[in-house]
Amino acid sequence: MVEVDEDDLPPELLPGETVEPVEDQWYRHLDKGQEFMVVAVNADEGTVEIQHFDGDVEELDLEDWYSLPLEPIEPPENWTGPFDDIEPDDLDYDETAMSEGEWQEPLQEIPAEAEPPAGEDSLND
Repeated sequence: MVEVDEDDLPPELLPGETVEPVEDQWYRHLDKGQEFMVVAVNADEGTVEIQHFDGDVEELDLEDWYSLPLEPIEPPENWTGPFDDIEPDDLDYDETAMSEGEWQEPLQEIPAEAEPPAGEDSLND
């Protein structure tokens, strides 16, 4: 196991401190830098089921969980890594998102049909 320098740990993770497993919360393993999400906590059986970013699922005993140097993190920007069947359309992203200011601007006028330049035939002829 890799030694962790206590000076490198955030104050909330000094020895004796624990991070509680919370379903749907992302965490980073401070020794390995791996990111994962807790998908299930079973207090009756004393287990935590985690899913790594690459999709691998692992079950840990609560005792093992509490011995890990972990920190809660925000979900990764592209959190869909472990999910094979998510289409970009399913993410509720709007590629045509507009800012509030753009909604307030007046519509552009559509110019009246101009005469075709000399020598060009009109499509309506």
